[in-house]
Amino acid sequence: MYRLMLVEDDSGIAQGIKDMAETWDFDVFVVENFRNILKDYTEYQPHIILLDIILPFFDGYHWCNEIRKISKVPIIFISSASDNMNIVMAMNMGADDFIAKPFDKDVLMAKIQALLRRTYDFSSDALILEHRGAFLNTGDNTLIYNDEQIPLTRNEYRIILCLMENKGKVVSREKLMERLWKTESFIDDNTLTVNVNRLRKKLDAAGLDNFIATRFGVGYIIQ
Repeated sequence: MYRLMLVEDDSGIAQGIKDMAETWDFDVFVVENFRNILKDYTEYQPHIILLDIILPFFDGYHWCNEIRKISKVPIIFISSASDNMNIVMAMNMGADDFIAKPFDKDVLMAKIQALLRRTYDFSSDALILEHRGAFLNTGDNTLIYNDEQIPLTRNEYRIILCLMENKGKVVSREKLMERLWKTESFIDDNTLTVNVNRLRKKLDAAGLDNFIATRFGVGYIIQ
């Protein structure tokens, strides 16, 4: 089932789109907290976003720019501000399409379906994991914090991926080593310690102090 995230402050328009999309078997999340749309995005992990320009607190351009820092998820702007300048600005911000209000719902759904077909190979559907403002993209193996990419080795990526997948839980050293062994990396206890320490230094240097905590005799935790 496709997940559609709708960022629209007009409740009537939002409900109409939601009802239409659900008849096409979409799962629809309608944003209500317009202060923290990025948090909703990372928690819901939509396949596509419909985004209005004029919103409370921050406009759609702001949120499009923020999302584009961490993801290539398809974004369609829907707005009555459909003059050429706004359309050009939306596309330059990273939008994939622009639909002017008022619009025909059947045309909207056709455009959504076409964009999804062009975008996804669901055999390799990517997720974005977030903690303390750090975003780990499992599609391209990148870690972004404060608009900067933190370079990771292959083993460092796999370690932080395992920890972020189990956020709030202690991950044993044995589980981490097993995870890395399965990927044909030679990891023993000393090698794991070296990799974790190197990863911590990179995170500390980027401003993510104490991102990975040690539970002595047990393992590591992100909390």
